[in-house]
Amino acid sequence: MTTTAPRSRQTPDEPARAGLAARVSLGRAFRPVPSEFLLITSAALLLTGFGLVMVLSATSALDGAQSPFEHVLKQGVFAVIGIPLMFVLSRAPLKFWKRMAWPALILATMFQLLVFTPLGISANGNRNWINLAGIQAQPAEFLKLALALWLGYVLFRKQTLLGNWRHVFIPIVPVGALVIATVMGGKDLGTAMILVLVLLGALFFSGVRLRIFLLPAIGAIGAVALLAITSADRMRRIMSFLDQDCIANYLGDCYQPLHGIWGLAAGGVFGVGLGNSAEKYDWLPAAANDYIFAIVGEELGLIGCIVVLALFALFAVGAFHIIRRTDDPFVRIVCGAITIWIIGQALINVAVVLRVFPVLGVPLPFMSQGGTSLLSVLIACGVLLSCARTLPDRRAVAELPARAPRRRAATAPATKTRTR
Repeated sequence: MTTTAPRSRQTPDEPARAGLAARVSLGRAFRPVPSEFLLITSAALLLTGFGLVMVLSATSALDGAQSPFEHVLKQGVFAVIGIPLMFVLSRAPLKFWKRMAWPALILATMFQLLVFTPLGISANGNRNWINLAGIQAQPAEFLKLALALWLGYVLFRKQTLLGNWRHVFIPIVPVGALVIATVMGGKDLGTAMILVLVLLGALFFSGVRLRIFLLPAIGAIGAVALLAITSADRMRRIMSFLDQDCIANYLGDCYQPLHGIWGLAAGGVFGVGLGNSAEKYDWLPAAANDYIFAIVGEELGLIGCIVVLALFALFAVGAFHIIRRTDDPFVRIVCGAITIWIIGQALINVAVVLRVFPVLGVPLPFMSQGGTSLLSVLIACGVLLSCARTLPDRRAVAELPARAPRRRAATAPATKTRTR
């Protein structure tokens, strides 16, 4: 006679627990995002849309035999790729970005070295573009994000050793100098300055001591000054920038800065109207690229310029809120480096158009024509949004001190009260 083991009966609570687990999983996937997430997303989308409109306006006067939508459609393709990619990357965990730090820097550096191969393209004395199957790209744009991720990972791993200057400088200074040298090999001082800002921003937000931070800062300033002095072309542009009587050199290095200023002045407060720019008709070089802010000022006036600057300020507020609220050193360093890159580059571009800085060839993030520039900035926004998802819930943190006394009161033993 054989005996069979009794079948385990399913308790009525098990289906309820499974359903509860499913609801909890869905709640985690669709839980409300922090306000910083919304600030960065809205600013990035508005700036990208604004940029597409201005690229269409600035390029409508170029190559009259071609379609006026040809340039904006090329830019729009990168926007269509970059915006969904930004939201997909916003779901990536921090472990993913830490693991990608070294591979991203190596791949981006190898991509940058392609400019020194037959694929490289030279323009205006710089060699920082490549031609892949008819598509022109600027590899240095991806170096900015890769360097920010790598610096965040290395400084995060060395967090307890940053009081020693040797651990701060090695391997950051040698590797950073090598990455910047690949850009300077193409004589692109503007992009090299942005990479220096990324490096200094990462060091600042890592919390290194001030005396240790000052050494690479002074070295960076000295290196930029040396690179400017040793190049006759850069010194000529700097001297024209310092020339008070720039109109005397109208047909020389002052031609582009003067037309940028005249475009802003022609716009006044309300502008001449969208699409009615006169400078874009072959008067202002790089009207859709480095000088698109001048077209904004001419067509939309002071109000349009204020709107653009306000959107960048909104982006900066969201990014700096992440830096202030996070407890993770990796998040703080990476977000700080990316914010310094995007906001610093925007300010430099505006300063060049206003003739506060000499011409550096730095595009305006989100808005200037250039697919690789737009794609790299949108991917960087995906990293910021991924970091924003790690922030603690403000409501939970606010309710925690209020709940603690109630729990203690509930668990305290009951005491007898005496009646008189």
